[in-house]
Amino acid sequence: MNNKSTIGKWNIGIGLWVMAGFMIYGFILIYLRDFAPDKEAWIAAYNVSPHFEARLAHVHGNLFSFLNIVFGFLLVKLPVKASQAKWISWLALAGLLMPLGILSEIYLALPPVLVLIGGLSILAATILLGIAVTQMKFQPA
Repeated sequence: MNNKSTIGKWNIGIGLWVMAGFMIYGFILIYLRDFAPDKEAWIAAYNVSPHFEARLAHVHGNLFSFLNIVFGFLLVKLPVKASQAKWISWLALAGLLMPLGILSEIYLALPPVLVLIGGLSILAATILLGIAVTQMKFQPA
């Protein structure tokens, strides 16, 4: 197995693990909304911070995890140059900082620096992968 193919595999593996974590977080949010003893108070604040941000973290966590799985699969299967693949891979993984940054804002009162870094990273990974794919020369089967 060459080094280039392991690049995408990290995105797939980490994407699956982070997705599982955000799925569990989704079950926690369902519990708080539907089953917790003080669910009425939670529902009353449903569209207000921090509940709104909690749902943003859940959705973006799963989306960015899925993007890492897709990007990883494409990096393994497509003839992307190794140097481009590394940048795309690392930027996509750094994109996971966005939903983690939202959680750190909610639970640790940290500034939104990780949100910005993660958002810009996943955007850059998407642009770079788009460039790499459009520059490819595909061979007919």
